[in-house]
Amino acid sequence: MATAQLGDVEIAYEVDGPDDGVPMLLVMGLGTQLVGWPQDLVDGLVARGFRVVRHDNRDIGLSSFTPGPPPARSAVVRSFLRPGSGGADYLLADMADDAAALLDHLGIAAAHVVGASMGGMIAQQLTIDHPERVLSLTSIMSNTGSRRHGRVHPRLLPTMAMSFTQPRPTDEEEAVRLGVEGWRVIAGPLFDEEEMTAQVRAAVRRSVSPIGTVRQLLAILDSPDRTERLHEVDVPTLVVHGLADRLVQPSGGIATAQAVPGSRLLMFPDMGHDLPRSRRVEIVDAIAQNAARAAEVRAGS
Repeated sequence: MATAQLGDVEIAYEVDGPDDGVPMLLVMGLGTQLVGWPQDLVDGLVARGFRVVRHDNRDIGLSSFTPGPPPARSAVVRSFLRPGSGGADYLLADMADDAAALLDHLGIAAAHVVGASMGGMIAQQLTIDHPERVLSLTSIMSNTGSRRHGRVHPRLLPTMAMSFTQPRPTDEEEAVRLGVEGWRVIAGPLFDEEEMTAQVRAAVRRSVSPIGTVRQLLAILDSPDRTERLHEVDVPTLVVHGLADRLVQPSGGIATAQAVPGSRLLMFPDMGHDLPRSRRVEIVDAIAQNAARAAEVRAGS
């Protein structure tokens, strides 16, 4: 693990694969560290010749945390009820700028960009704001920022509200147990408890940052709808979504695919808001094929 000082923000990152591999940036979601990317998915991309870069977004993992008092509960409620109300310390665009600055730090002119959940939102924003840095875009279990599509299923709302208000355990085993149960709620029918327990334990031992997660949530809620700007995206785009996703319902993936001209939509009936092991080879293949489309476009032009 290495760190990069990018202006006022320090970003922790890891690089896998050959130095001369084709760069691919993986961007993770809300409150999830770089260890949230399954290692076999990373290894699959490396085996296809990619130089895979993963990082902790600001306010999570081993990256730096925003100074100042934590967001008030009223700010979170206000942003839920009236998105864009201004309670956020930063927006998704700032997190996209972090990603672009990390590419600068690594000497990478452009990369294939893959984002999951909030990471998909950041990947979309990076493509919009820094189109010259993105060779291809893959948006997984995400949405366009429109409040009409990809909303949380109503049955999840009480659970989410509780998770953001209950005290955080100081005991590692209890923290792991609660983390695994949280993932179980949003995962699909292929949930692997043993694998998720190992993943959550690794994350807990690296860092626990509930306030950082709230700051990231506010960044999502206060960021504008990207739909119109996504019409301008002209890189090969793949959208992956699970039909069993209740955190970002499937309409979010459909709306994303409809917004980006020429995009391809891949939906799995047995995938929720997770990356199930039995689907990872297909997901890796689809990402690699989307990257190959980018190479074909460049060769043709």
